[in-house]
Amino acid sequence: MKNRFITLALNNKQMTVREEIIELINKLFIYTDEKKWELLKNEIFADEVFINMESAGGNAEDLAKEAVCELFQSVLNNIDAVYHLVGNHIVTMVNENYAKVFCYATASHYHSKAQNGSVREFVGSYDIEVVKQTEGWKVNTFTYNLKYMNGNLDLA
Repeated sequence: MKNRFITLALNNKQMTVREEIIELINKLFIYTDEKKWELLKNEIFADEVFINMESAGGNAEDLAKEAVCELFQSVLNNIDAVYHLVGNHIVTMVNENYAKVFCYATASHYHSKAQNGSVREFVGSYDIEVVKQTEGWKVNTFTYNLKYMNGNLDLA
């Protein structure tokens, strides 16, 4: 009965724009952790996304949302568990259709068969830009700012 009350309460209350944007960012990381690639593609990303993972050894490039999901999938599919913890959201509204979001994040990757330790951890922050589209807010820029990594970095 408790879950029903929460659902009803949320359905009867409008979210603020800030809450909508933070909800989008939270779903970005939850869907990634749960490896829900179709939901990421359909609910989270704009058609084109500038993704910058240079601080963690990746590339900075414009990609179609399908390619972003394929990239995430290629990195995370062989990992047994992924866990992002995101917080300290700062939302800056540039105009009614465009906002910037800063947040801290830690990510833990667990691979049970790794020989040199089963966990690696990434600590850093994100600079994310979102645009308002017909179907709602979408991520169109995603920049990771690595502070440090810890553990078995290769998960080998």
